[in-house]
Amino acid sequence: MRQDDLQAALTLSTAVGWPPRIEDWVFNFSLGIGFVIEEEGRLLGTILGWKQGAGSTIGFVIVAQAAQGRGFGRMLTERMMDALGDGCLMLNATAAGLPLYARLGFIETGRTILQHQGTPFSVGLVPPPPGYRLRPLGRSDAGALAALDLQGTGLDRRPILDALLDVSEGVVLDRDGEAAGFSLIRRSGRGHVVGPVIAPDAEAAKALIGYWLGYRSGQFIRVDVRDDSGLGPWLDTLGLSNVGSVVSMIRGTAPGVTGPAHRFALTNQAIG
Repeated sequence: MRQDDLQAALTLSTAVGWPPRIEDWVFNFSLGIGFVIEEEGRLLGTILGWKQGAGSTIGFVIVAQAAQGRGFGRMLTERMMDALGDGCLMLNATAAGLPLYARLGFIETGRTILQHQGTPFSVGLVPPPPGYRLRPLGRSDAGALAALDLQGTGLDRRPILDALLDVSEGVVLDRDGEAAGFSLIRRSGRGHVVGPVIAPDAEAAKALIGYWLGYRSGQFIRVDVRDDSGLGPWLDTLGLSNVGSVVSMIRGTAPGVTGPAHRFALTNQAIG
């Protein structure tokens, strides 16, 4: 994939009903590597991948409707697997893609990612747990955020987080002057995406997400959360309905997650 493929990639993703803008394609491609399938000058398939320390993630796997059934999805995935090399590979699979990834050696983790979105109104203050406070994110927090993210994901994602900070607003969960969690919000797709959200527990995660729902009241918001986060029913009550889900899959040994911080919401379904 080259920079000049991205407009055609946008056309492809729009045709299959995916929401990325050209800015989203540019941003995600700038953080990783990509491949395309082209036939007679027409782009028929895409894939992106991101190295993240000991592991890598795969996403934006799209094949044009008219080109499906020709093995292009497998070709793209195998090419990306070769490029990313050793280490565990992770992805979030749609129902349509799950059989292909299973044949390529990916196994289901038992975890589902829930896509919640909507336009919340009049979301009241969600107070942080006792002993914590919320404060604006500063650039000097970057190192602490990377350490918290490593605890919650087991992945070294500092370059991705640094790039996110350039396009996001952020809020930090603070305890006794030290960062214990954070959440970012950025323009993406139809509105704004909240993520990643790293927190010590679900109540703290609610405060970190609720801050943005109040601040952006009346605007379209999307949050991708784990099904075991306990946040799904709460988001439903606030007007962010569950509109779909994907299945988390892995090939290789999962990265070790040390805690006490945990990942409650993803950057996006592709990067994780």
